[in-house]
Amino acid sequence: MIEEYYKRIADKVHSYLTEADLEKIHAAIELAVASHAGQKRRDGSDYVTHPIAVAEIVAEMGLDADSVISAILHDCIEDTDVSYDKIKSIFGERVADIVEGVSKLTKMPYESREEAQIENLRKMFLAMGKDIRVIMIKIADRLHNMRTIEFQSPEKQREKSLETMEVYAPLAHRLGMQKIKWELEDRSLACLDPVGYEEITNELAARHNEQEEFMNHIKERMQERLREAGIEAQVAGRVKHIYSIYRKMYTQHKDFDEVYDLYAMRVIVDTDADCYNVLGFIHDMYRPIPGRFKDYISTPKPNMYQSLHTTVIGREGIPFEVQIRTKDMHRTAEYGIAAHWKYKSGVSGKSGLEEKLAWVRQLLENQQEADGEDFVKQLKTDMFADAVYVFTPGGDVISLPAGSTPIDFAYSIHSAVGNRMIGAKANGKIVQLDYVLKNGEIVEVLTSNASHGPSRDWIKIAKTAGARNKIKQWFKRECRDENIQRGREMLGSELRREGLTLATDELAEVVATVAKRLSFNDIDDMIAAIGYGGLTVKRVVNRVRDEFKRQHKQPTENEAIAKIVSAPKDKTKSVSGVIVPGVDNCLVKFARCCTPIPGDNIIGFITRGYGVSVHRADCKNVTSAMKHSDDLSRWIRVAWADKTKDSFQTTLQISAKDKIGILAEVATCLSNMKLAVHQMDARSFGDGYSIMTVTMEITGIDQLNYVINKLRGITGIIDVKRT
Repeated sequence: MIEEYYKRIADKVHSYLTEADLEKIHAAIELAVASHAGQKRRDGSDYVTHPIAVAEIVAEMGLDADSVISAILHDCIEDTDVSYDKIKSIFGERVADIVEGVSKLTKMPYESREEAQIENLRKMFLAMGKDIRVIMIKIADRLHNMRTIEFQSPEKQREKSLETMEVYAPLAHRLGMQKIKWELEDRSLACLDPVGYEEITNELAARHNEQEEFMNHIKERMQERLREAGIEAQVAGRVKHIYSIYRKMYTQHKDFDEVYDLYAMRVIVDTDADCYNVLGFIHDMYRPIPGRFKDYISTPKPNMYQSLHTTVIGREGIPFEVQIRTKDMHRTAEYGIAAHWKYKSGVSGKSGLEEKLAWVRQLLENQQEADGEDFVKQLKTDMFADAVYVFTPGGDVISLPAGSTPIDFAYSIHSAVGNRMIGAKANGKIVQLDYVLKNGEIVEVLTSNASHGPSRDWIKIAKTAGARNKIKQWFKRECRDENIQRGREMLGSELRREGLTLATDELAEVVATVAKRLSFNDIDDMIAAIGYGGLTVKRVVNRVRDEFKRQHKQPTENEAIAKIVSAPKDKTKSVSGVIVPGVDNCLVKFARCCTPIPGDNIIGFITRGYGVSVHRADCKNVTSAMKHSDDLSRWIRVAWADKTKDSFQTTLQISAKDKIGILAEVATCLSNMKLAVHQMDARSFGDGYSIMTVTMEITGIDQLNYVINKLRGITGIIDVKRT
């Protein structure tokens, strides 16, 4: 088994790794097989098949020996008794650091799955700042998990697919790994919207021959024309990947037939000059669509992608995109950052690589003080958003997330420029500080040494985390006393709004505990962070409320309901057939969400100005309200009177076969039982079935059960239940 795994990986890496590297890979496989012995995957296979498959993906990327070994061992620290020190002693510190970076934070206590997920992402990005290979192995890990996701529960499939779509696919895009990005998106879509996915795959399958014929015709024409011009070129065609079609259909509300740019042709040549020459020939052969030309060679994308893009219309009237690039550009487009290991001696060409990865360090520096929730929000803005390219007056290109403002531009130049900014110009005209920058604009920042620094309002205007954090840092450094005063006011106001009126000493103790949990030295540091915007007051108040509940061990909502319902009965007079203990002639109303009737377990809620609202104890709204309520004392024990002449409204839902006269039979049955019917309607679903709803007056649970049994006796009735 070990030899089989070794051969699968060695076949992919022997062309660029040494014999010494291959020996280390063999040793890593032996350790992985031994440490994962007895562990199984959900499909019943040996668990070690997963890290081996991840290592194969990493090998296909062309990463170095340390990356392949780390992929083989990536679950050892997390899932086995193999330690960091053991991996370090055998394979070196770099491998041990990568494996630890890929491992999840399994040993730390978190209050929710969401918080654990956020902190896992934070750790992953911090490790990525030290060594980019961490994230590349993590992407390979997620790719294999998505390839085998059918063995997970439907809920887990949806959860993992959503995370893949929101985090890992954009990450692969940011690293330039287009092939992996497309596969991650398509596999996620298959889980998130299987109907939409199947619809598109069926359409593509039905038109496969037609598409092949169309692209082959264009390919032959292009090759012939370029041969005549003496340009050596490889020409290939492809259809858009499924998620790209899906996004266009559902965001622009189009049918499949209305997605016109389904096809793309790719022309690969030897030099940059050839790229521009080919562009001229393509525009001579086909009519270009105005506004659809993009030059990513002179202005590469932040993920290093370079290519010329133009959209043209052929003789058939069908538009298609043409991408023109060199062989080096194509390798980078396919493999992204990984191309620098396979084709440029990897880490030995480090200076250029470091320069291309400067955005990772900048990203992490911008967010080093953000709490977990803000970290992920800022990540999605700074890392995953589309880019806008603007110029400094000196002609330098600055890349910013789409939607950025002059404030973002100023702070991207230097924090001192942002702090002294008093205005801005775009293409020579004065613009507001909340002006949204556009591609190609020349932006000039107006500064003054007499400036009093940034305004707190700038935090709301700035789009990038870098600008927001530099503004917060200024306030943190310059205005500590003001921050503490402002933070106290904000915290006090929010605590009062949430109804958290604890005794002073008790409140101070709880807040101190929360400050410690949020890694602040003392309460003043946390309150100052609220004041300068480094921490949201809502996050602190939520933690204070949760900590208070934990310390006082408040009952769960189900325990609270059971306690209230089972309280001893009071002798108070009834109103509308309901007794409210200790109160005579209390206004009582019956909740419409669950329409309680005598015989149901009930519970009361003291409303503001409308008496007591009576619910069934098993009403979903009761459970939900108790879970999110800070004042359980408004939920009280109520009971049915022993004898009552009142009648009560309730609603039944009747499932039936869609046959002629079924509604009349139900109405006749109810009439024979002399029931007062307030509302009755029916809806046919066109598949042989229908649903009827009936609202009537009932004296109690016994009569209701009798009515249900009678209705179930009618031929064609499938089921009867209370709504």
